[in-house]
Amino acid sequence: MSKFRLGDLNSEQQRAATHESGPLLILAGAGTGKTRTIVARITWLVAQGVPPSTILAVTFTNKAAREMKERIAGMLDSDEASEITASTFHSLCVRILRADSDKLGYKNNFSILDQGDQLGLIKKVINRVTAQDEKIDPGLAQNMISKGKNNGWTANEETPIGAVFLRYNHELRALNAMDFDDLLARAVQVLEEHPEVREKWRSRFRHLLVDEFQDTNNLQLRLVRLLASSNPPNVCVVGDDDQSIYGWRGAEVSNILEFERHFHNPEVIRLEQNYRSTNAILGAANRLIKNNPRRRGKNLWSPQKGGDPVHVVVVPDDKVEAEFVVNEIGALRMAHNLPWEHFAIAYRMNTQSRPLEECLRRHRIPYRLVGGKSFFDRREVKDVLATMACLINPSDDVALLRIINTPPRGIGATTVALALEHSAKAHKSLFDTLVAPEFAEQVSRKTAAAIRAFGDDLAARRIHLLTPGADPAHIVSQFLDEAGFFEDLKRSCKTPAEALNREEGVREILRALVEFQRRSSTGLQGFLDEVTLDREREEDKKDEARGVTLITLHAAKGLEFPHVFLLGAEDGLLPHERSKTEGTIDEERRLFYVGITRAMKSLTITHCRNRTKFGSAMSCRPSPFLREIEGENVLAETYEEVVNKPLPQEDISASFAALREMLARE
Repeated sequence: MSKFRLGDLNSEQQRAATHESGPLLILAGAGTGKTRTIVARITWLVAQGVPPSTILAVTFTNKAAREMKERIAGMLDSDEASEITASTFHSLCVRILRADSDKLGYKNNFSILDQGDQLGLIKKVINRVTAQDEKIDPGLAQNMISKGKNNGWTANEETPIGAVFLRYNHELRALNAMDFDDLLARAVQVLEEHPEVREKWRSRFRHLLVDEFQDTNNLQLRLVRLLASSNPPNVCVVGDDDQSIYGWRGAEVSNILEFERHFHNPEVIRLEQNYRSTNAILGAANRLIKNNPRRRGKNLWSPQKGGDPVHVVVVPDDKVEAEFVVNEIGALRMAHNLPWEHFAIAYRMNTQSRPLEECLRRHRIPYRLVGGKSFFDRREVKDVLATMACLINPSDDVALLRIINTPPRGIGATTVALALEHSAKAHKSLFDTLVAPEFAEQVSRKTAAAIRAFGDDLAARRIHLLTPGADPAHIVSQFLDEAGFFEDLKRSCKTPAEALNREEGVREILRALVEFQRRSSTGLQGFLDEVTLDREREEDKKDEARGVTLITLHAAKGLEFPHVFLLGAEDGLLPHERSKTEGTIDEERRLFYVGITRAMKSLTITHCRNRTKFGSAMSCRPSPFLREIEGENVLAETYEEVVNKPLPQEDISASFAALREMLARE
């Protein structure tokens, strides 16, 4: 039984939720309740008799998909909620390809390369196909290959990058592997080239909802169009062109700006009532974003009255900027008895965090830095994941190369190189080449025995894994123990503390496997698929940390904080200097808009007269965006004016009251 109530929605949300059929574009401004509207639409469809199993909701991150599932579960009976598919684009593509990749010549147990494995393979390809005097940066090649796949470029093998592109794709095929971009490209390919596959998935999903549509690239748009069924198609997309900030990674804002070109005669509904920010903050945001020439007009407003003005403060330099912001946070916290978690410091570049971190540590203020190295990018964790992959599929060459001598097994680099050469000539997997009797004749007896022992061990564990009622976590743990993995891990560490830290990482991944087994019956392969796709899990754990949030503007999208300090509003930094030559000023303005609309109660924007760059103090000009936000409830001040301003009596009284309350709690 649906718990759907129209009275919980405003009038425009109601229109969106109860749209009957055909294409629907919901333009959801920042903080206007888009997730609530999507969930309301899903529950309304179920209430109208639409089978839950025919509803597909697609978003970009696993975190967003999980939130949507949780909200749906709160609105529907458990059986109905479990039948609705809410997933990311990549998870959806894996689902399609696990069922139908054989139509493209892949085995259904194909491997998925993460970015680290992809880069490693690209480095090997570069060494094989380029001349000694040619220099190709692997990171640049990785970026070019990704853009090429997402934009359907045809590689020119006469160019060095083109040769790498073609050989890299050939190697992936030989490994029965795909990278993240392949997941999208191959899913689109199988749907385009095989009408029976396309019709199967179209009949499976009759109602399609897409969140954050402004972030879709060309491949994702093609996927949506291929999955859209019936005439007119029941496609509902939700997004905000004013928050399209990922053009640098392939997002096409034109997908939402030109929605009518792809889905004819859609109903267009604007969500403009904001539930997050004060009108002072929204006024600044509206004045800024109206300067972008290509946009669908929206004007955010809030029924909230009052609110502090937006403060724009010019400070002498970035060191003073850090001290000023940290002191302001301390004063606000004391005056209103607030937790540290109510404060966020946002900036354009990661390098801007260093003086802030130093200042926060000096004042002993807890903070969390959003970003950093993912848990799943740690070397020891990648080694364990590769071990799991080999136990399922010894023919996964990428995984096998990672673990074949980790820990040392007596199979050296020369033997591996020889096996790779033979496997390429015979078009066989590396594992099949190694265990072949004819290969044993080309290596020493000792090496042949080591290969045989390793192969037999993998085969035996694989049999155990395929046994009904098997415990994958126990099998993996036992394999690592008996192989001497943990002893080798300790030997590779410089200090006991490092060894303990790295061993704990391994134990954590094994605990995650145990947890996965409790909630899923898809076994070790299902666990690896989830890990590969869900690169956010470590970020989710960081979100639980306590303290002031330090975050880039790109990472801040989708979040909100009561009090926001937006730093570095300077020409050349925001907008970034590069945007002037690349013609992406509009996207930089959208990025500033995203930063402004993260603030709920107060917003302070700073810019420096001088900023340290490349070790020297360099003079700065205010961002041209600051002129665009000028208007009612925006107060421009100098640092000197702020620090010399006497505190209002009510703030002094409030600070003493907060201090007394804190002391009483102690």
